[in-house]
Amino acid sequence: MTQTPFEDTESLRVGTIEFVSPSEIKVLLNTDTPDSVALNTTTPRAFPKVNSYLIVPNEQGFLVGQVEWLTIEHSDYPKIKGLQDFGLVDLPYPLRKLKLNPLGTLKKVVDSNSEVDYKFERGADTFPSVGEGVLIPTDAQLNSIIESSDNPVQIGNSPLAGNAKVKINPDKIFGRHLAVLGNTGSGKSCSVAGLIRWSLEQASKENAHPNARFIILDPNGEYKKAFKGENDNDPISKFTKVFKLQPSQDENKLRAPSWLWNAQEWSSFTNASEGAQRPILQQALRLRRNSQAAFDSRDQEIEDLTTFLQGCYNRLNREKKDNSPFELPNQGAYWRFIELLRTTQDSLRYINDNSQTSFSSEIDPIFNLLDDVINKKVFNDKGYNKPLDYEDVEKLLETVEDSIDQLGGDLEDTVPLNEDTPIPFSSSDLINDINFLARNSGNPQWFEFLIARIRTLLNDERMSSITEMEEDERLGDWLDGYVGNHTEDSNKIAIIDLSLIPSDIVNIVTASIARIIFEGLQRYRDLHDKGKVLPTCLVMEEAHTFVNRYSNQDGNNTGTVCCQVFERIAREGRKFGLGLVLSSQRPSELSPTVLSQCNTFLLHRISNDKDQELVQRFVPDNLKGLLRELPSLPSQNAILMGWATEIPVMVRMNALPEKHQPQSEDPDFWNVWTRKSERTVDWERIAADWQRREYQESSEDEANNDDNNKIDESDERNDNGQTGDEGNKE
Repeated sequence: MTQTPFEDTESLRVGTIEFVSPSEIKVLLNTDTPDSVALNTTTPRAFPKVNSYLIVPNEQGFLVGQVEWLTIEHSDYPKIKGLQDFGLVDLPYPLRKLKLNPLGTLKKVVDSNSEVDYKFERGADTFPSVGEGVLIPTDAQLNSIIESSDNPVQIGNSPLAGNAKVKINPDKIFGRHLAVLGNTGSGKSCSVAGLIRWSLEQASKENAHPNARFIILDPNGEYKKAFKGENDNDPISKFTKVFKLQPSQDENKLRAPSWLWNAQEWSSFTNASEGAQRPILQQALRLRRNSQAAFDSRDQEIEDLTTFLQGCYNRLNREKKDNSPFELPNQGAYWRFIELLRTTQDSLRYINDNSQTSFSSEIDPIFNLLDDVINKKVFNDKGYNKPLDYEDVEKLLETVEDSIDQLGGDLEDTVPLNEDTPIPFSSSDLINDINFLARNSGNPQWFEFLIARIRTLLNDERMSSITEMEEDERLGDWLDGYVGNHTEDSNKIAIIDLSLIPSDIVNIVTASIARIIFEGLQRYRDLHDKGKVLPTCLVMEEAHTFVNRYSNQDGNNTGTVCCQVFERIAREGRKFGLGLVLSSQRPSELSPTVLSQCNTFLLHRISNDKDQELVQRFVPDNLKGLLRELPSLPSQNAILMGWATEIPVMVRMNALPEKHQPQSEDPDFWNVWTRKSERTVDWERIAADWQRREYQESSEDEANNDDNNKIDESDERNDNGQTGDEGNKE
């Protein structure tokens, strides 16, 4: 016998509303409401549960609420419908109550076949009144609450909503920055690897060669196993490139050459002082980049002088445009221009006296004109005169331009100008430029330690393989290798293994890679019609290593510079198609600027009080009850909240096969101690690799390696749920 709609609704009723406010609803449960399992919703379901869902009928459909707490109050008599007091002694009776946090509205939708469906919308226009019934949702209604949109990528199931599928929209979760936070061992790395893998697998179903880009900054070298494991026919491995300091056969050499670094990164790397060293370093970078852009192969002295004059012309012209020569003599801009004239004159004198080639015809006209301007136009018997004449400055510029023409140069060759333009150059040439400018500064002793530091750092073999310019190296090739292109055989995942990079440059390498990618995507949008962007995702494992909070007193150290790069990406990256994925076990140590720009959070188990307080700020007060489960969340479970989901939801992440998990599993102490999983040690082999010398493997070592391979195969069978005997039987 079928039930009428009223009878069906009554069978789902579990309580009555006693209190209503915009942020909470208190409910008195019926005495016949099940204690643990509800059997009246088509299928058995556990009820009531903290953070589960209940619904209240309203004019638009149903108001959806999330259970925050349950309690028992003692009453003088049982409130059971139809029960009358016949003079019996009233005994205390437990009443169950709960609190609901309003989440949104579940609206009925009738399709063309007159079938009823539901659509969840965040927020509520109307609230119920006291006395109205509260219902337990059906499976279809629960699925509509959790699966509230046609998102293409499933990442898990919700254990509190009948195992409804939890799906995400890649545009929202990757385009608006994602933070994956949780303690060590809570499943963060597997979640990050899973999000990338499941997204690419779903995209591959629609197109066998997705035009996707994931760049993973991997400080621990654990993601190669997840995407490019050995003996694995996984199609995702075909999309993956690994960049490493000491690459193996299937890996690529990691390159972050020093010519990619901008002036700020160079300053922090060399620890150049603000007063004198940093301006000279910036000037040397300008000269070197302009020189590399302007010349292919010319006499070095002619090249140096031409480059110097090109820089002089542009600095003088820039000051003229800023009106500096025409300010009153008591203004700082005026004297800055005069000091520029003096420095230029001193440098020309030094070049003329120390060059093997005679440059009198090119230098003397400029030198004499500078002398005339400084000594006759600026100074007189009273100390100083009036602002410079426009004609004097124009004549000076024309004279410098004539000298450049005599040397065979061209002002059109000086377009880069900027010390940050990534034009390839050798670091040894830059050191020579700094040395040249230091000798001309009048105080060369101030730059001796700067030059010594640069030589020492860049001559370190561990650094030079990453930082020194290689033959025929080009910016376009670098971007094509690390970011990828639109072709079918281009990499979709670039894993940048930072595990062996010296600590002196790891932050600079990371900052320069991230900044170049970001600025490359900026220019991509500017050069394409209608401002189209190239969607790219930058993934940071152990993000607190790169975006650690800093104070203004930290100055220009490498950690601060690195963090500032990611702060800029966090603020502006979305406009240019660059999304961030942060994975960290210490959210309280992350830069507040970066964290505040994350719109979606995937929260695993968090037990630290400071970290819990931080993440609780991400949700409204009436939804903080869900976060109280953070300290007790089991591995593989997380709370998804923010822009990518209509409501905060508990999700059990899809399981990743062991071969697709990052290499971050806990160490197997007990099995090794008891020799159930054997480990052999050959420190000489490790020492040889460490010291970069050849290792001769003995016959005994080969036998041990064969035994280890057999043991590893046995361990793999055990990991797949079989005992050693079962594996042998197969």
